[in-house]
Amino acid sequence: MSIRRKVMAVLLAATMGLTMIAGCNKKQEQQAAGDYFKVKILNNKESLCLAPVHIAIINGYFDEEFEAIGQEYEIVVSNVDTITEQITSGEINAGYGLTGSLMQPISNGLAISYVTGLHRGCTKFYAKEGSDVQSLEDLRGKVIGVPSLSDSSIIQIKRKLYNMGFEVNGENADVEFVAYSMTDLPTALDNGAVDAIGLHDPVAYNAENNYDFIKIFDIGEDEDFASEYCCQAYVSQELIDKNPEGAAAYARAIQKAAAFVQACPDEAARLQVENGYMPSESDADVVRYGEILASLNYEPSITLGRETFRATFLDLQATGDLDPNLDLEEFTERVYPNLEGVPDSVTYDPDTGEFTTHD
Repeated sequence: MSIRRKVMAVLLAATMGLTMIAGCNKKQEQQAAGDYFKVKILNNKESLCLAPVHIAIINGYFDEEFEAIGQEYEIVVSNVDTITEQITSGEINAGYGLTGSLMQPISNGLAISYVTGLHRGCTKFYAKEGSDVQSLEDLRGKVIGVPSLSDSSIIQIKRKLYNMGFEVNGENADVEFVAYSMTDLPTALDNGAVDAIGLHDPVAYNAENNYDFIKIFDIGEDEDFASEYCCQAYVSQELIDKNPEGAAAYARAIQKAAAFVQACPDEAARLQVENGYMPSESDADVVRYGEILASLNYEPSITLGRETFRATFLDLQATGDLDPNLDLEEFTERVYPNLEGVPDSVTYDPDTGEFTTHD
């Protein structure tokens, strides 16, 4: 080896060593100061909608972002339906959830803050072909089946019907809501137990293709809701207070993953199946998952995510589902803050494999 090459090798090794030492020292300083919290990220297998979480793991975006700030993270496989308990207990401090489902828990004290909108359009409502419900206007006096009485689907349909002049709460409500498990809702509608149902993809996609249903409301196509995010990423407010760099790293990684899904839905579906995050019995399942991901808009955005939050807040105050004394500006500042170092949006170019940030 020439003297020049030996010198270059020594310099490179020294640089890498100093970088590693700096990263370790930074983590030690944070821990000594008592403000370092490991980011614990919620994951749920067999949930197609969580594609950005799966892709961030598979493609290494979490690894990249946390290594860049000299921190570690942990993936916690659990149930998205128990967010309140998991946040409160400290089991998780970063996750991904339905905007509508989380609004009331947040207003009641659930200490989480949104960090970016992730995707739009996963909630749809159906009636049975040939029934006397052919449009939203026909829902007066009808029974609507939903996955739970705190699910985002009920929030969305309440907002829409209220703005159409319906009474949606109280003894004089024009509609009645009943809860069934998500997978039982199509059968309930088909058997006439309810007049309409609200579903999330992929159950909605499957029901539309396997039953004699008509779609009466699709938030991804509706003029009032098409630009709103049904699902958003969040972190605990404690994480923001004590480890803002970790919160920002999570936000950047999940934005990259969402941008990848938006640009490459078929590839994202294939990766989910190949890595055991989605079940598959044949290639047809991978194709179906890709079609569903392609039908949703996974372009991340903080601005549009915050606008979704504000619009939902105001509508739910009007319907009586949120405390009318809550102040929108104070609530938004606390629940949808700006994190330093997180872009407003990210796009991905599959031809170059590069991300572009947009502020």
